[in-house]
Amino acid sequence: MKKTDIPKPENLKDLASRKRNENLLLIKHLRKQRHGTLDLAMHGLHEGYFAEFDCLDCANCCKTISPIITYRDIDKLSKVLGLKPGAFREKYLLEDEEGDFVFKAAPCPFLERDHRCSVYEERPKACREYPHTDKKNMYQILDLCLKNTYACPVVFAMFEQLKNQKDPG
Repeated sequence: MKKTDIPKPENLKDLASRKRNENLLLIKHLRKQRHGTLDLAMHGLHEGYFAEFDCLDCANCCKTISPIITYRDIDKLSKVLGLKPGAFREKYLLEDEEGDFVFKAAPCPFLERDHRCSVYEERPKACREYPHTDKKNMYQILDLCLKNTYACPVVFAMFEQLKNQKDPG
């Protein structure tokens, strides 16, 4: 795993679109593999790439997508911002078509110019866990990982690496 394997964020959406069919075939293949083996492969790639990649150099996730915001996240963020939960929801959130709270717009309202998060210690759970490639039972979230190939250069590189392995997962 080399830093040069990781695409630039500005090229990512186009690259991920062009690789979508290949990635769908990869997911189909990965779902047939032993789940523990897939977890080991994904976790190894996650560790290797994130040892080389600094999210503060990118912040594409914060610029382009919104995490799901839970009621617990709302309570924590409201408190740190000195707002009542209802006022926080009204100011920052909307309910999406699936009934989840998300930020009204991208980029994230808490993303600073230097790509740091102004509420980092209280950031939403989904932000803490992003891009989710170090979770157990990866086979359950492969569709989410595919979606993340459009936002996270590391996830894109991980998919490319899995395709190049003889028997990924």
